[in-house]
Amino acid sequence: MQERIHGTVMPVLELTLDPGEHVVAESGELSWMTSSMTMATTTQGAGGGGVFGALKRGVSGGTLFMTSYTPVNEPAMIAFAAHLPGQIFPADVTPQPGGGYMIHRHGYVCGVPGVTLTIGFQQRLGAGVFGGEGFILQKVAGQGRAWVQLSGEVITYDLQPGQVMRVHPGHVGMFQDTVQFGITTVPGIKNKLFGGDGLFLAQMAGPGRIWLQSLPIDRLAQSLQPYLPQPNGDSNRGGVGGLAGSLFGGNS
Repeated sequence: MQERIHGTVMPVLELTLDPGEHVVAESGELSWMTSSMTMATTTQGAGGGGVFGALKRGVSGGTLFMTSYTPVNEPAMIAFAAHLPGQIFPADVTPQPGGGYMIHRHGYVCGVPGVTLTIGFQQRLGAGVFGGEGFILQKVAGQGRAWVQLSGEVITYDLQPGQVMRVHPGHVGMFQDTVQFGITTVPGIKNKLFGGDGLFLAQMAGPGRIWLQSLPIDRLAQSLQPYLPQPNGDSNRGGVGGLAGSLFGGNS
């Protein structure tokens, strides 16, 4: 298998497989492929283990069905494009401590058949803040290579034993399974009420490597909100028109 990542801001993962090699991705991830690549969609991929395994994977933010891609008779190419500005990079997964990973719920791109994808962490406290299902992380385990997508710029830290990093939950991209993870509240009542940083922080304790992403999807959504159509059918347009609309009640 040959891999190549094209681009910078909106990268594309391109994989060239030989006959007999496979790659498994969530449903809907395909961008393009050559004609000798075949597809097989099932609940079994990525360690699904049938319907119940697929449901557990779905709770983690993944899809119920996975698609396996296999070339026939000759090498074939398949490509997966990033959903957001950011980075796509490989992760070599092994059964040893530190060889598995926890990733944000939409970070999995694809992997070889030996890689499994399940729910790794779910915190329902503050579900109204994190979303209807709370804060969720996917667990990537097994044996083989997987590819992960993180949004924005990616900053890595190697935490020493006992060293703690507190992170806004949206910035949590990925970390080794040796890192201890939990959700804690922002310290101080004034910070909770007036700080503007939310009520909760992710607490990550070493040893292990962590990958933090600079573009949380919730903050991107907040940035786009003023430009989206409003319930009355109008939209807060950017530029001079948007400014004038905000100053004069949006009537034009």
